[in-house]
Amino acid sequence: MTEPDTRDPDLARTTAQMQSRHKEEGSRLQHAIDGVTAIVALPGSVLVIGVMMFGWVVINLVLARMGSPIADPAPFPGLQTIVSVVGLLLVALVLITQRREDQLADLRAQLNLELSIAIDQKTAKIIELLEEARRDNPGIADRADHHAAALSTPSDPEVVLEAIKDRRDEKRDGNA
Repeated sequence: MTEPDTRDPDLARTTAQMQSRHKEEGSRLQHAIDGVTAIVALPGSVLVIGVMMFGWVVINLVLARMGSPIADPAPFPGLQTIVSVVGLLLVALVLITQRREDQLADLRAQLNLELSIAIDQKTAKIIELLEEARRDNPGIADRADHHAAALSTPSDPEVVLEAIKDRRDEKRDGNA
């Protein structure tokens, strides 16, 4: 039995549009880099690279045994150079791809923050309206609910941010 989809279709559409826009904003070079990185990130690529390196060594050793001219004699400086250059290129590819993914993650985090603030404000308003309805209803005894009064005030993002920074500083100072 599958669970019903309770996601807000507008929110899902907004998220999909954000991801789509992020992809469209990438240059052809960026898309090419993403494609190469995706291929290299496949588990089978380790096997392919290992087989290619093993083949390089075997071919050069066999050629040396047969007395043929060797393209890359032991200790295989050509292979070492190729591996070093490919390693540098892979590092650059991964960093470029990661930077782009970080940009999308930042957009998601911003969206999440803005939604959280909106939800907090809406929740506070609902609590405020419920408290008002309770006070106005003659069938319900009027009493002071300090907890509900506190919850009916939306959080101040600046105050929350300062509290987070203070806790982080306390943890850092306590671990130092």
